[in-house]
Amino acid sequence: MVNPFFYLPSALLLNSSAQRTLMRPTTTMATSKLFSSIAGSSSLPQPIIDPSTGEEVIDLDEKLKDKRVALYFTAGWCPMCTSFEPALMSFQQNAKDAGKPIELIYISSDRNEETNIKRASQLNMYTVPFGDQTAELKKKYKIWAGSETFQFGFGRRSGVPAIVVLDKTGEELAFVAAESQGAKALATWPLDEALGIWGTKN
Repeated sequence: MVNPFFYLPSALLLNSSAQRTLMRPTTTMATSKLFSSIAGSSSLPQPIIDPSTGEEVIDLDEKLKDKRVALYFTAGWCPMCTSFEPALMSFQQNAKDAGKPIELIYISSDRNEETNIKRASQLNMYTVPFGDQTAELKKKYKIWAGSETFQFGFGRRSGVPAIVVLDKTGEELAFVAAESQGAKALATWPLDEALGIWGTKN
């Protein structure tokens, strides 16, 4: 029986502004430049986009304070992803209710920018611009969809869906193997790990 902890209490609604598209960067960004410093030693892929506006998130450090931050690798055409997401949304809500808020950043394997921004808005997640930035993140963490094998090769550790939990310096803290384990993989998320709480000094 599926743990009821993972059910969504209500349907997700699509924001009417989700049709806005992200601007593709005109030059390829090297991995070393993809991660910019935020609040001292902390770092995240840049820029982070709010899909409700299509614009870069300002004061990101303040918005992430006291949250657990993770990269969510996914695609709207992927049945495993869409079937996993109700559990993920419920997990996120339960974590928030328990005083352990989570911020998920949508890393897209969608077919185009429009779907990327629409899905990120529907799931109420920040995202990164479609194209070079998402490609660099997939290579960095070795996570991509099977349909992207021609582009990235065979050396991946996981397909989609998958979650990389970041520590407060922007480095990987934990890997949630959603593709192979489904919703039960969420139990491996170290919500109480102090290193994973952004904006804390310890």
